[in-house]
Amino acid sequence: MKFADAVLISLVAAGAGLAVGLLGLLVAWLTRRWSIRWQLTLAATVAVLTVFGGVLAVAWLMFLSGHDLLVITVVTSIAVVVAILVGFVIGSAMVRWSGAVQLQARQMALGGHQQPSERGPRELRSLSAELAETQRRLEEASAREARLEESRRELISWVAHDLRTPLAGLRAMAEALEDGIAADPHRYHQRIRVEVERLARLVDDLFELSRIQAGALTLTPEPVLLGDLVSEALAGADPVARERRVRLGGQVEDGLEITADPASLSRVVSNLLMNAIRHTPADGTVEVRCQLAPGDVRSIDLSVSDGCGGLDPGDMERVFDLGWQGSSARTPAAPEGADGTSAQGAGFGLAIVKGLVDAHRGRVWVENLPAATGCRFHVRLPA
Repeated sequence: MKFADAVLISLVAAGAGLAVGLLGLLVAWLTRRWSIRWQLTLAATVAVLTVFGGVLAVAWLMFLSGHDLLVITVVTSIAVVVAILVGFVIGSAMVRWSGAVQLQARQMALGGHQQPSERGPRELRSLSAELAETQRRLEEASAREARLEESRRELISWVAHDLRTPLAGLRAMAEALEDGIAADPHRYHQRIRVEVERLARLVDDLFELSRIQAGALTLTPEPVLLGDLVSEALAGADPVARERRVRLGGQVEDGLEITADPASLSRVVSNLLMNAIRHTPADGTVEVRCQLAPGDVRSIDLSVSDGCGGLDPGDMERVFDLGWQGSSARTPAAPEGADGTSAQGAGFGLAIVKGLVDAHRGRVWVENLPAATGCRFHVRLPA
């Protein structure tokens, strides 16, 4: 074949292909809102018609015999039909597969659950799996939102109760002092001071929680010797432990130091200690341990063990929720303190612990001790 003939054949084939391609683009634009079934069928049709047009144009140009031209026409026509049918079948399958993903999305919008599709091309299967994962995350978020809403309602109820009791006592004692019927005014003044301090602590807890939840908590990290910090926390909790006949113990590795906000970390340890003392029966033991995290020398593990008798699985999920106070089976009756006030808190302590630990980019969790003798709260902080 001469070079000129090859160039001529290439130009004729290119011209025929260009004509078919432009026509195909026009039809694709006109049918752009049609089903993907017809889009794929059109793509297959354009591809095979490009070959068909080029072959016929070159055959006419080469002046083949009538028999040869008929053979080429029949063969290419069959190829056209087969290609169109294959494109239609693949397009129909794509419609079914995309319909399954659409049904999954619709079920997700209605709150139903449907397993991810295992049929279809990789992209649609990946999309279906991502929809299933999104649905799982939405269900978890919805469950968290429901727990938060329940915690808010319980918080309002508990705060109202904790405010009503001291306020009623303050009013009664103030009226007794005002009417001059108080048998021991000095004792009444002491009780008033105690109740006011209790109310102040409650307001401080609410303020701390509001700062944590609003993201307005400001930390001032500095090196902290954990041995000193734990010793101070044990000394502060010792009077309450003695009153309730609970033994305190502590063990901290020598020279263990962490960079953290001292006041916040001290409050974490104090809140965990007071929570443990409150839920440990008389003659029980509360123990604090602080060491390098096993298997991770870049983290510090601080744990507080108590003798509460263990937590139910449902309680373990809610133990750090705002306002949580535990089940009646776990929570012993709160005795009256030496000052006449109840040792039962408002359920803010562990919520504050979690907020402060999260602010230090740490992690806090709880586990039951062997034989359900008690609980151990863990605080894992980066060293």
